[in-house]
Formats: sequence, structure tokens, C-alpha cells
Amino acid sequence: MLIGTERLALRRFRPSDAETLAAYRSDPDVARYQSWTAPVPLEQARVIVASLAAGDPDEPGWFQYAIERIDDRVHIGDVGVDLHENRRQAEIGFTLAPAYQHRGYAGEAVRAVLDHLFGVRGLHKVSAEVDARNAAAARLLDWLGFTREGLRRSHTWIKGEWTDDLLYGLLADEWLPR
Repeated sequence: MLIGTERLALRRFRPSDAETLAAYRSDPDVARYQSWTAPVPLEQARVIVASLAAGDPDEPGWFQYAIERIDDRVHIGDVGVDLHENRRQAEIGFTLAPAYQHRGYAGEAVRAVLDHLFGVRGLHKVSAEVDARNAAAARLLDWLGFTREGLRRSHTWIKGEWTDDLLYGLLADEWLPR
């Protein structure tokens, strides 16, 4: 475990996560606002998991934390952190399996990662970018204390359409661990 909460372990991906990753990334509602296209075949999920497992959270670039429930050791989603080259800024993203949404897991996982990024790593700023139609992600970022910094109109071409992007930011001196 790299980061822990009362209910969750945020850890490296392991080969046994391929089936659950394939399942939640194959859900059309989960994939709707993401860069991948559903369904995600199991063999592709195995390749993705191997790549994610090889990541280094201390190096610039994307690192995905697998979210696991402590009580039953079920893999339920992931939190991604894109550490900037300057190691003082990062972008964050999150995905949760539908069966585990609306139970506070996403907020708990992202909050724990933010505690780590600000409190342990000493980052100055964490940002997020979400499809403007993804109201649930926007609500979570608002709840976590992010400031909506902008709207890029018709900015991203994804899945055959132009979408608006909401830009969020959170500064270290604004972060209040809970």
C-alpha cells in the first residue's frame, strides 16, 4: 500500500486487477467522458495493468493508484496523478466502478492522494480537467475545495464530437486535510 485511509488502500496495480479494470472501463457510462473507448477487452486490460504497475509515483508523468477496499480487498477504481517535470505541480484524475459510486469512495481516495501530494510531497498546485458534461466529477472537485479556473469551449475532439473542458486548480495553502 502506498497511501491508506480508513476504508481504502491506494496501491500499485497488479496483474489480478486486469479483470476489474476491464469491467469498469468497459461500462459505457464510465467511459463516456474518458479518453478510452468501451469495451476494453481483457487482453488489452492486461497490457494496461502491466504498464500501470511499472509506473513510478516519484517520477514526472502519469502514475495510477489502484483503489482497493480494505475490508474485502476488491479493486474498485483508480486515481491518476500526472506529476509535472518541476515536481511541484500535478494533474489529477479518477475513475470508479459504477457499483461503488455514491458511497464516498472517490472523495476518500482523491482526498488521501491530495493529502499525500501536499503534505508529504510538498506540491504547490494540483489541477484537474474534466468534460463539462461530467457533473459528478465537477461536484467532487468542488466538494474537495478546487477552484473552477476556466472553461475551454469546444476544446477537445473526443468520440466524434467537440466537448467543453472545465479547468480546476487547488493550491497548497488552500488545502485543508480532513
